Amino acid sequence: MDKAEREELRRLVADFRRWGQLATTAKNWHRAVQHAAGSAEATMLARSILVDRSGKPAWRVLPLGDSDRDIVRRLRERAMLPATTNADRALLRLLTDDAPRAVTDLAPMLDVRRYLTGPARRQSAATAATFLRHRYAEVTAAEGPERLAQLGVHTAPPDPARNGLDDLLDPALRFALLTERPGSDPAERRGSEPAGRRDFEPAGRRGFEPELAGRVGWEPELVDRSVFGGLPAALAAIDKVVAGEAKYRSAAREAGEQVRHREVQRILRDMPVEAVRTVTRDRFRLGPLTDAGVTTVQDVLHRGATLQALPGVGETSARRLIGAAHTLRQTTYDDTPVRIDVDHRHPETTHLLRCLAEWDAHRRTHGAAADLERAAELAPLGGTIDRRTSHLLVVPTRGLAASGLRESIEIVERRAELLGRSTAPGRRNLRADPWDDFLARPADYLAMLAELGFASGDERAAHGDLPDEIIEAVRDQALDGAHLTASLRGYQSFAARFALVQRKVIVGDEMGLGKTVEALAVLAHLRSRGDTHFLVVCPAAVVTNWVREISGKSTLRPHRVHGAGRETAARAWQRDGGVAVTTYETLAWWGPRLPESPDLACVVVDEAHYVKNPQAQRSIRTKELVARADRAILLTGTPLENRVDEFRNLASYVRPDLTVDATDLSPARFRRQIAPAYLRRNQDDVLDELPELIEVEEWLPMSPADTRRYREAVERGNFMQMRQAAMLAAAESTKVRRLVELVREAAENERRIIVFSHFREVLDLLARTLPGPVFGPLTGSVPANHRQRMVDEFSAARHGAALVAQIVAGGVGLNIQSASVVVICEPQLKPTTEAQAIARAHRMGQVQSVQVHRLLSEEGVDQRITELLAGKRRIFDDFARVSDTADASPEAVDLSEAELVQEVVAAERQRLLAPDLPPQPAPS
Repeated sequence: MDKAEREELRRLVADFRRWGQLATTAKNWHRAVQHAAGSAEATMLARSILVDRSGKPAWRVLPLGDSDRDIVRRLRERAMLPATTNADRALLRLLTDDAPRAVTDLAPMLDVRRYLTGPARRQSAATAATFLRHRYAEVTAAEGPERLAQLGVHTAPPDPARNGLDDLLDPALRFALLTERPGSDPAERRGSEPAGRRDFEPAGRRGFEPELAGRVGWEPELVDRSVFGGLPAALAAIDKVVAGEAKYRSAAREAGEQVRHREVQRILRDMPVEAVRTVTRDRFRLGPLTDAGVTTVQDVLHRGATLQALPGVGETSARRLIGAAHTLRQTTYDDTPVRIDVDHRHPETTHLLRCLAEWDAHRRTHGAAADLERAAELAPLGGTIDRRTSHLLVVPTRGLAASGLRESIEIVERRAELLGRSTAPGRRNLRADPWDDFLARPADYLAMLAELGFASGDERAAHGDLPDEIIEAVRDQALDGAHLTASLRGYQSFAARFALVQRKVIVGDEMGLGKTVEALAVLAHLRSRGDTHFLVVCPAAVVTNWVREISGKSTLRPHRVHGAGRETAARAWQRDGGVAVTTYETLAWWGPRLPESPDLACVVVDEAHYVKNPQAQRSIRTKELVARADRAILLTGTPLENRVDEFRNLASYVRPDLTVDATDLSPARFRRQIAPAYLRRNQDDVLDELPELIEVEEWLPMSPADTRRYREAVERGNFMQMRQAAMLAAAESTKVRRLVELVREAAENERRIIVFSHFREVLDLLARTLPGPVFGPLTGSVPANHRQRMVDEFSAARHGAALVAQIVAGGVGLNIQSASVVVICEPQLKPTTEAQAIARAHRMGQVQSVQVHRLLSEEGVDQRITELLAGKRRIFDDFARVSDTADASPEAVDLSEAELVQEVVAAERQRLLAPDLPPQPAPS
């Protein structure tokens, strides 16, 4: 190596050393900026908390203050670091690692040490020289020195004005809370990354999930203090009120447990000792037990360890016996709800009622269960907010928009304000006998038991037949109860939230489950959101009941747009807002006058099966109203009466976009297609405290007078006379005599009785014939307000009172829990008509078992109708209820009313009259 080569290599080495210093400086600067930002970011992330909605994480929330602006500055500095490419990283690796090693190998050849260097070192130096020459050429050709200068400075000069907290939403900052996959813990994940892996990482790649970008509901939001500033004080106020009620609630819960434990003891006292064999494979010798007087499972538990002293038992057998008995006790406990049995007023049940009354009298959180749930979910967040907190960064974790968190905060703050204004009713409202208060308002007591977890029902059944994605959305929907004064059962809250999520729906809950309060909960929530005008359309018979329910269970103002004062009420509603209650018939007058303004927030259509015929004028008017409103709820306990087509019509009013494939109309497929618009729950699934329903078909022979009347009706081919012939002979009628016996039995058993018939002539006769106080007939011609007054007077009457009612009038809309015996004088032509009538008495709030007596003649039209109705009930169960027992199209087996009449009359003429008598067409 000559002098010129050495000079050349000395220049290369000098340049590589200078470049290496630049590269090291840039690398250390990058590392320092990233470390400072990462540490500050980790500190910030550690303060973030998860806020739940309905038991699942919904948002990760980060409280922010002015001191966090320095962290934003560090994140901005990191974001303005020059992005490094693969070529950049190769250049830095060359200048900080590879080139220095080559320079070290070459160094001895550039000074006096070259005279002392051996062949191996000379060869190594030559290799290093070749390496440096080649790399030098590559670096200069690629403008490496210029790139080093760029890597050592920010891409833009720092701007102090861009350190606001809202800069955290800038994707360029790559804030880990916004870029991690929803549901993960960004603080833990960031802390677990090796430092070297984070150095010189390509810009925009760290933790970013591109598939989440732009998805509705995932957008983060910065919320200022005006939204959440009052949350800590609101939570404190609620906690104070709840704490004041805690001892009463705790006492009621303890009393409920005592009732359950005593009922379990009673069951185990009646459970034979042989039952222990059902929970174990051991074949116990039970003879020694029975010889010692141990005959029940409760005896085993009572004797306990002393069983081993019995001859023929022993320690091992005794231990297994006791274990099996404990298993039976736990199983029995789990399956035993807390019931209020009015027929057996045990001391522990009386104590429970007294504790419930105490709790109810002293609590200010009545009807606030949903709001208190929101408060509990927000409590962790409230604990992180102090006077220095100026903003909250809200990041959805599962698609719930940040507006949902704002809504929850508003609900909690409003509830705290209401609690601050309210006062507990006080002990003066407590009755001396708690049973009297229970019988006066049983539904309130049952709702309290539900709040305590004693009457929760089947949670899965509360979801009806809805798909999982709708159930999830309903669970996430908040329900503001500020304007609702009634307590909601869990399934009722679910129905209200379903209506809010899906906007226009059919709620087809079985009669007696409280569809009215479900709809009121929706209206109350919407009122809390700022909506003002709501409308209820219902049959005239239930207008009074709707007005009472609105006044008694909410703070909303009802307007009775029906009858003589309808014009005044309509103007007041338009001016002041509230809930207008009108009828299908009144819509013919009011519909054309109903102005486009004010905005109609929600329409409730009660007994919606009244508008199943799309050609009827009332259906057309109602459909137009539903289309105009922002939201609509169609309430009907009988969404299917004759044909599935009728149900499809109702669904088309709320969701015209839903199509039902009539070519493959199996029950399961039908329910899947209709699910977005339809919710149906049954009493047996969600009301575990409902008293027993005892149904008896009483097949009675016809008296001679009955037979004579019936034959005359058959000869005339008069179907309606055939149906009532067995009742019109009065005292000579077998059915009437049996009905008189039932009324007397009801009086002896301290019960009231409702008698239903389709026929006005039958009702008039019964009103004159039945013993004891008789109310009615309640028919379609009785004005709506008089119907409710009649029901009130009947409910206040002594035991043995009878209410005679036309089944199409008294069987719809009215609540008659004061009666516990129902008599149906003749089979009805629709399978849902009788169910509606029975549900007037067998519904939430009923405290006695309900006896249903169907009076049926052994021969004639009753038998034929009963056979045909059995097929119709199967269709309803398959399509309108949740059932997978059939897959046939209903059109294959269904009969219209005209077809039913013709078939029955023809069969009876053939049976009773001469076989060669020409058939006579039945009247329509």
